[in-house]
Amino acid sequence: MNKTLFKLHSWMALAAFIPLLVICVTGSILVFKHEIDALLLADKVRVESAGRARLSLDTLEASMHRNFPGYEVTGWALFQDRDRADVVYTMQHGTDEWTYALMDQYTGEPLRPPMGLTHHFTDWLLDLHYTLLMGDWGMLITSIFSILLCGLGISGFILYRKFWKSFFTLRWNARMIVYFSDLHKMTGIIGAPVLLILGFTGAWWNITHFAHELEEHAGGAEHYKMAERLYNDDLSLQSLMDDTGNRIQNFETTYISFPWEPGANFTFWGDVHTGNPLNSEYASNITYNAQSGEHMLSYDIRDATLGAVIIDSYRRLHYGNFAGLVSKVLWCVIGLSPLLLSITGIYIWYQRREKRRNAREKRRAKAEALTGVTA
Repeated sequence: MNKTLFKLHSWMALAAFIPLLVICVTGSILVFKHEIDALLLADKVRVESAGRARLSLDTLEASMHRNFPGYEVTGWALFQDRDRADVVYTMQHGTDEWTYALMDQYTGEPLRPPMGLTHHFTDWLLDLHYTLLMGDWGMLITSIFSILLCGLGISGFILYRKFWKSFFTLRWNARMIVYFSDLHKMTGIIGAPVLLILGFTGAWWNITHFAHELEEHAGGAEHYKMAERLYNDDLSLQSLMDDTGNRIQNFETTYISFPWEPGANFTFWGDVHTGNPLNSEYASNITYNAQSGEHMLSYDIRDATLGAVIIDSYRRLHYGNFAGLVSKVLWCVIGLSPLLLSITGIYIWYQRREKRRNAREKRRAKAEALTGVTA
C-alpha cells in the first residue's frame, strides 16, 4: 500500500507542481496585498482619518455620479481600518465589465478613476492566483489543482504517519538524497495542516463560483450590460445603512451590493463582532428593495446553523487574518513551503528514478554476460 501511495503522491506532485507553485507563491504574497498596495500606491489606498468624520453615503454617491457620469455603482466597500480608502465598484454604460474606483470617504474626492480589476500589480496577482488568467474556466482549473494539493497533504500524512519518531531529525552529514528526504518530510508535516485548509477552501470557493456562473448563464445567456441606473435615485443610502442597526444588533456595514442587473436589490453585508475570531467581516447581511427601500430580509450569523458558520469561517481561514499579524506571517511562510517541497521532491524522485534505471542497466548487463558465458 505504501509503495502504491508513494507512486500516487509522486505523480500528483509532478502533474501539479508548476500550477501549485504559482497559486501558493502568489497566495503568500497576497496575504499582505493591502500592505503592498500601501507601499506602491500610498496616495491612492490610504487616507487621513484623524479628527475627521465620514461623509454620508449620499454625498459620496453623488460625487461618484458627478465625476464619472458614464458609470453606475455596483458595489461599495467600507473598511474597518479607518485609514483605508473606500473601494467603489462600477460598471460602464454599455458594458458588463466590473471596474473599481478609490475614494477618500472624508472629502468625497476620487483618488483613482474606475479602472479594470487587474489594473494594479497586486490585482493582477489576485487574478493569476484565482483563475491563472483564464477567466471563469480558470476557476475550475485552479480548483482541480487545489484538490490535488489536498490529496498531496493527505497522502503525505499517511505515508509519514509515524512522523513523530524522527520529526526534528535532519541528517546533515548524510547523502544529499537522505538530507532532502528528511527536509521534505519535516516541511510537509509542518505545512500540511495549513495547506489542507488553503486547498480545501480555495477549491470550495472556485467550484461554487464556477457552478454559479454555469447556472446563471446556462443556455448561452449573456451577462447584463449596464444601460441605466437600476435603483430608485431618490432613496437615501445613508438612511438605509443607518436602519441596518435596527435590523441586526451591533451591525457594522463593510460592503454594500448595489443592483448590477435587473431584479437585484441593495444588500448590506457586515460584521456583528461575535467574539469568534473566525467569523468574517461579511458574515451577516440585510436586504432592501431597490425601488421602494422596503426592508426585505435579515441574516444574522449568530442565529445561523453550524454549517453556515463553518462555511463563513473559510474566508478568515483562507486569508489567514484571524489572529492579526501573527497568523498572516504564518500563512505567508507556510504558503511558500510548496516551493521547498517541489525542489526536494523532484530531487528525490529524480534520484530514485536514476537508481532504478541503473539497477535495470546492471541486470541487463548481467543477463547479457550470462548469455555470453552460456554460448
